[in-house]
Amino acid sequence: MPLILTEEQTLLQDAADGFLNERAPIAHLRQMRDSRDPDGVSRDLWRAFGEMGFSGVVIPEEDGGSGLGAVEAGVIAESLGRTLTPSPFMGSSVLAATVLKAAGSEAQKQWLGRIAAGEAILSLAVDEGPKHAPAKIAARAERSGNGFKLNGAKGFVLDGHVADALIVAARIQQEGADEGLTLFLIDPATPGVSVERTVMVDAHNAARVTLTDAQIDADAAIGVVGEGQGPLDAALTLGRACAASSLVGAGDQAFRLTLDYLKTRKQFGKLIGEFQALQHRAAHLFTELELAKAATLAALQAIDAGRPDAEQAAGIAKAKAGRVAELAVQEAVQMHGGVGMTDEFDVGLFMKRVRVLNELLGDAHFHAERLARAQGF
Repeated sequence: MPLILTEEQTLLQDAADGFLNERAPIAHLRQMRDSRDPDGVSRDLWRAFGEMGFSGVVIPEEDGGSGLGAVEAGVIAESLGRTLTPSPFMGSSVLAATVLKAAGSEAQKQWLGRIAAGEAILSLAVDEGPKHAPAKIAARAERSGNGFKLNGAKGFVLDGHVADALIVAARIQQEGADEGLTLFLIDPATPGVSVERTVMVDAHNAARVTLTDAQIDADAAIGVVGEGQGPLDAALTLGRACAASSLVGAGDQAFRLTLDYLKTRKQFGKLIGEFQALQHRAAHLFTELELAKAATLAALQAIDAGRPDAEQAAGIAKAKAGRVAELAVQEAVQMHGGVGMTDEFDVGLFMKRVRVLNELLGDAHFHAERLARAQGF
């Protein structure tokens, strides 16, 4: 399959870029940060996202969504990376929606329509330590009465402090035996559930969720008890590919800002873009960005095609996009000089966002190790 967007996908990209540049440019991020907004996200903007059809991009039409695919989700994620917009898109429209679409009951799937309309925010709670490690989930669920009792702690829960519902990954424990991983859809107001907001370095939001003997009903389980690994893997695969798209968007926008600066900044009586050393660095970065874009689009296409190597492709894209975006923001700051480190210029904001996106759902080292192990090393 050609590694280019179709005409319809290009139109979606133009619509997303236009909408975000008009309604949520980087000035929107600065305003949310400087005003210390208690939510850190705009519910009005999220509803507008729904009206545009963006928030329901991977949700089937019968559930109120747009019925599109992974490539379209990646297109929107890339646009969000360009404008640094704080949005529940990743947590709700990508991660939570994928889980509910894959394994949710009819009652649980009612949330899909609300996500698509921009009326609800859902968060997936997986990680528990400082690094992404979905294979080391320690949160446990014990059978209790007609339901389960949850105990554990989750970190890096995207927009968890404003979530209308949480999807929590926990291992079923019964008389000391591990019965497998299960995903639970729970109300954050449930007794025993504590949610603490964490404002990250990039002025986006996450939360720490603590579960202390939280009693939930049996129908809170998503899908078959003990068989939550499949839906979780599907969500993480799409999430990693979309995170790669956001990294590509952020890296590419930082590169564009740098090119503009090279064409206007004068030093020693000439434009700094005329210096061959800087031209070579810019050319190298351009080729790296194109490779990252290709790897990311290939992963998104693999997910849409249902290929068995889609999970591996998403990991490769996340690793490549992460390293290239890191290079892009480093070069951007260096080519801007000292002013690149000031808050007056936007390139510093892109550096902070890239650092957070790199950690989200596994950094380059995490995915390189997974790929090596899959190859038998």
